[in-house]
Amino acid sequence: MLKSLNIENIAVIEKTSIEFSNGFNVLTGETGSGKSILVDSLGAVLGSRTSKNLVRTGADSALVIAQFCDFDKSVSEKLEELDLSDDDDSLIIQRRISADGKSSCRINGKPVTASVIKEVASLLVNIHGQRDNGELLNSDNHYKYIDSLMGDDKLISEYKAAYKKLCSTIRALREIDNDDEQKEKLIEKLSAQVKEIEEAQVVVGEREKLTARKEIINNCADVINALQESVRAISGDDEFQGAQSLLQSAASSLGTFSDMEGMGEIYEKVQEYSFLLGELASSMNEKIEQYDIDPMQIYGIEDRLAELYALSSKYGNTEEDILEYLKECKLRIENIKYSEQRRTQLEEEFEQRREKAYNLALKLSQKRRKTASKLEKEIERELEFLNMPGARFSVSIQNGPMCSTGIDKIEFMISLNAGEALKPLAGVASGGELSRIMLAIKSVMGEKDTVDTLIFDEIDSGVSGRAAEKIGFKLKEISDSAQVICRTHLAQIACMADSHYLIEKNAVNDRTYTNVSLLDEKGRTAELARIMGGSNISEEMLKSARQMLKLESK
Repeated sequence: MLKSLNIENIAVIEKTSIEFSNGFNVLTGETGSGKSILVDSLGAVLGSRTSKNLVRTGADSALVIAQFCDFDKSVSEKLEELDLSDDDDSLIIQRRISADGKSSCRINGKPVTASVIKEVASLLVNIHGQRDNGELLNSDNHYKYIDSLMGDDKLISEYKAAYKKLCSTIRALREIDNDDEQKEKLIEKLSAQVKEIEEAQVVVGEREKLTARKEIINNCADVINALQESVRAISGDDEFQGAQSLLQSAASSLGTFSDMEGMGEIYEKVQEYSFLLGELASSMNEKIEQYDIDPMQIYGIEDRLAELYALSSKYGNTEEDILEYLKECKLRIENIKYSEQRRTQLEEEFEQRREKAYNLALKLSQKRRKTASKLEKEIERELEFLNMPGARFSVSIQNGPMCSTGIDKIEFMISLNAGEALKPLAGVASGGELSRIMLAIKSVMGEKDTVDTLIFDEIDSGVSGRAAEKIGFKLKEISDSAQVICRTHLAQIACMADSHYLIEKNAVNDRTYTNVSLLDEKGRTAELARIMGGSNISEEMLKSARQMLKLESK
């Protein structure tokens, strides 16, 4: 979930920090107060395109920082893959936008590109609104909703593995079909790669050990100095009487009275501490010898690390990946050298693997169609509840060439009014309608969706009354399984929130400032009354607002 959002120098926001809660969060405020700027800021830190116009007038740059916690394992796996993990399992995304239009991005303190942020953010947050409805508009993503609802991860994994093996066989056949000159060139290239890797003598875990050794060497002078100072403090030298010597003097003074009641124990303790200090000094001297390392060793370590990093840039991120690539190269060389002998075997292998992959793809397609039929009915029921009674929702599934996702081309279709033909979702629905459709989908998907934070921007556009109340109810329901953040201008939605944030704009010394504050019950009552009645808030409006909050708290 999104834990916090910090904004500096974005448009009318000089500096603000928002701590979001689990459940249902709403943002309200008068028109022009800066609600859209908050959503724009969040979009920027999640990798959307930005403009220098976002930077506050007079500022050199703008900064947005988003902190996430308790995220799905898919996020952790992606961070591991990109080498962006943090030891405390947190995720901090930062984006700075300069007044000249340039921007810089970081994830957990490490520099990344905006495209990398966007890749990670797609697993964290879905933003749905008038201008951005994310993956819902992209039909290439629609199969993901079906597969998630279907819930057969085993079948999907089996198909992906079978298709990967099929692709490997197809590539091997293509290499065999190359002419002799191409084969020789490919063998020469692969042999050079094999030679480079084998001569490097890659060992699993070596880079980690070298990095640790480098750190020790870099710090050994400081460590030795600290140990020597510690030994001097304990043992002393020609100019300084150490702690052990002082304790020995104390023991000598106390020894005369050690037979007296209560003095023997003190005398023994002083002797014991003196002995322990001596042992400690000996241990430190041993450590000094261990850290007495030739600093020139670091050059050899750096050369070896550079060699390993160079190999990683060509053949794989880890030592395991490099060795796996080596194994694959050798196999490819053998396949090419003995191509004629291998052709028959590969052709048989191709037919077997094609048949297996295709049968799994058919099985996957059949299950998708059953799931799609269920999804259609449930989506239409949800849309009717959300005051779109004439809407029809359909999942178009067309068979096509086999690919990494199967043989299905899946696209969501919609008819918003009775009598209208079904058309692709992307070309029909408005921003507000798309938000409600996504709301319906999220209601059906429930806990199967791994994206933990859903942001609905003006989902209430063009609705009021009972329809708004239904949308609020559905948002509240979804917030049981995901964090929901909603920008709204309707009291029927705002009253259902777990946390209500007020966005206010003020002018000070001819400059405009926007502030964000978390409202208490009194503040919520006043804000709900303002939303319903405008600036002239009557006692009746306040009473009505209190009644709304009272009803929703039950």
